[in-house]
Amino acid sequence: MEEGRAYKDEVGVDELLKRAIVAAAPHSERGLVYAGFSLGAAIAQNLALGDEKARGLLLLHGTSDIAENARVEDLPVQLHVADPDPFEPHDWLTAWYLRMGRTGADVEVHRYPGAGHLFTDPDLPDYDEEAAGLTWRVALGFLETLGDGGDGGA
Repeated sequence: MEEGRAYKDEVGVDELLKRAIVAAAPHSERGLVYAGFSLGAAIAQNLALGDEKARGLLLLHGTSDIAENARVEDLPVQLHVADPDPFEPHDWLTAWYLRMGRTGADVEVHRYPGAGHLFTDPDLPDYDEEAAGLTWRVALGFLETLGDGGDGGA
């Protein structure tokens, strides 16, 4: 976590977002499913809400602010988060869920009681094998429902 925060502070969120846009833009026409972990989830969320061709958004361990003018049409969104999570408190998640719904997103939130913030990473102390296993099963099922957009995969 400390290394990730230090990198974010060194590079800057705007630069990280710019890099992600540059990387995703050439593939956007294919209808991408955006996904990310923690800070990467926040970046994926911003990209998906700004891409009218996005097919879905999978967030693990993180969310982001939502621009007032953000609009999508039935964008499938799935969030997996610890309960409680020090970086995603209950009040924040409730407000986030309501704001995402107002954008037009179709949101599912999956909470994992007692898990640590980065509970899917087996190399970290937060790892929770049961919660991680359930997360991956549910997330893979979500991705299967999104299909490949008819282009052979994105």
